[in-house]
Amino acid sequence: MAFIEETDKTTPHTFKLKQIENRNSISDFGLTFYGDDKVAFASARNSENPAYSWNNLPYLDLYSGTLNSQNILENVQPFSESINTESHESNAVFTKDGKTMYFNRTNTTRKKTGEERIAHIKIYKAELVDGQWTNVTALPFTSNAYSTEHPALSKDEKTLYFASDMPGTYGSFDIYKVAINDDGTYGEPENLGETINTKHREQFPFMSKYNVLYFSSIGHLGYGGLDVFRSNLVNGEFDKPVNLGSTINSPLDDFAYVVREKDNKGFVSSNKSGYDRLYGFARAQNPLTMYQVEGVVEDLNSKALLAGSLVTLFDESDTVIQDTIVGDDAYYIFKIEPNKKYKVRGTRKAYIPQDVEFSTDSKGKVQHNIYLSLESFADAEERVKEKEDGNVQVELDKIFFDFDKSDIREDAATTLNVLVDLMKKYPSMEVEVSAHTDARGPDQYNLDLSKRRAASTLEYLVSQGIERNRLKSIGYGEMQPLNKCVKEGICDDEEYDINRRCEFTILK
Repeated sequence: MAFIEETDKTTPHTFKLKQIENRNSISDFGLTFYGDDKVAFASARNSENPAYSWNNLPYLDLYSGTLNSQNILENVQPFSESINTESHESNAVFTKDGKTMYFNRTNTTRKKTGEERIAHIKIYKAELVDGQWTNVTALPFTSNAYSTEHPALSKDEKTLYFASDMPGTYGSFDIYKVAINDDGTYGEPENLGETINTKHREQFPFMSKYNVLYFSSIGHLGYGGLDVFRSNLVNGEFDKPVNLGSTINSPLDDFAYVVREKDNKGFVSSNKSGYDRLYGFARAQNPLTMYQVEGVVEDLNSKALLAGSLVTLFDESDTVIQDTIVGDDAYYIFKIEPNKKYKVRGTRKAYIPQDVEFSTDSKGKVQHNIYLSLESFADAEERVKEKEDGNVQVELDKIFFDFDKSDIREDAATTLNVLVDLMKKYPSMEVEVSAHTDARGPDQYNLDLSKRRAASTLEYLVSQGIERNRLKSIGYGEMQPLNKCVKEGICDDEEYDINRRCEFTILK
């Protein structure tokens, strides 16, 4: 499947999951960090709670615990009765000082929504005072008419992210954010927009210390059920979400992802075994994203950076894979794949293209740094000169035509053969053949004559094996004089003769 292949190549990390052993429970989810050495999670282990009709398991409560080196939960303790009630509690998140907790609690009453009666969910806040959780209150933007759930804090703890199906969503649950003001009040909830949210469900946000939003979605392209995605917050905007790939996502629901990025370790929940389970993971950089080729384009002789050059990446069948016009820093970078052969080409007007072949096979390297050092035709060939106006021309001996004729004479052919040899030496070179007359004679006559002579010159080059698509002919008549002789009777023959010429301008 193309989606799976593409995701495996582009997702930033690969994951190794290990189920967390949680004795005395068959359904747990939402494991999160609780201080430096503890964790918190939701569990249906309390058999004294009433059973939930949806799955016939006890209502969820919140628990804390520690993880030992064998990934076994120990020292499991329920939170106090101020937190755990006869309803569902889940998805706790804590401030860095451990004194404030946000969590979900399901309403005890059901409200009719459409044809169903639904018990909506609210986000609550609790404060730790003298070692006891107290001041448990629903946040002001929650409602009995819709759900707010899955709280997550930004790094500076001034923004709370959450999921909600409040009015104004794109269809189902969307991810929102709300400002936490210095005085403890809250701003107005803001939908994160259509880059993140779809007409389907987006839930379980987690904002990392590196300003990466992780969340679960069934609306973005995935493996089935809820998949975990990531989106970078860049200059206040979230970029396109990326699926975390097949090493963590499954055909069923994968959700409640949290990570400590400096350690590359975290937790995720999944029902792929039939029940909600907790998993610990270690992640590593996806080796497929490590393969790249990069470099700069510079002038071979002056070492000047050649901004505006075209760099093209080809596969082994000479098919173009990617290309780019380099910016002021003349830098290029392409993502590539393992076990393949490539060619990178630098091209620029009036420069000799450079091709460099390389491979990422078992004998190749993961990362390639290839400087493309282009030599200008003017440096490589004595007959090629750069003019003051920036044009680069091939300077040949003067070509003579018989009076009022456009046929290529034998002496002209000898001169043009120098250009033929040059263009065969550089198969990428493209040339404009232009013919000019002096100002003597009628304007239209001179224009038509120059066009015929330019076309005749082009045809001769083609007859000598130069591809027609590498050539262009144009007649300028007397419109581009090189001196002041712009009309009849003001110059001598030698001065007029300067303007009667053919020019060969390199186009590429």
